[in-house]
Amino acid sequence: MERKVRVLVAKPGLDGHDRGAKVVASALRDAGMEVIYTGLHQTPEMIVEAAVQEDVDVVGLSILSGAHMTLLPRVVQLLREKGVDDVLVVGGGIIPEADAEELASAGIARIFGPGCPTSEIASYIKDWFETSERAGV
Repeated sequence: MERKVRVLVAKPGLDGHDRGAKVVASALRDAGMEVIYTGLHQTPEMIVEAAVQEDVDVVGLSILSGAHMTLLPRVVQLLREKGVDDVLVVGGGIIPEADAEELASAGIARIFGPGCPTSEIASYIKDWFETSERAGV
């Protein structure tokens, strides 16, 4: 029996809109993944605690507030401090391309912008998972 990919979808910071995060969470479920959605107004510490407790393979961060350059790298930093360095961290939302390049150097594997097909997100995660060490766990 093939193990399902476990994905945590989170909304860091003070964003008040989560329609996109819910659409992505639903699409990932439809693609056969197990999805945990944390809801609005999560701190990086809350997100990392949930990721560790739920033993997820992927953390998806959705942000629209403009605080992406602070909050997303903080999530990666806290994961590493907890010894979790084999989890894929991706982001989505309104993030300029120049910032996406800097976020990549901070450990965010990929940014999915507005209008990105959910099938592309699911394929990216599945492809990563199939080649990761976590697939054999």
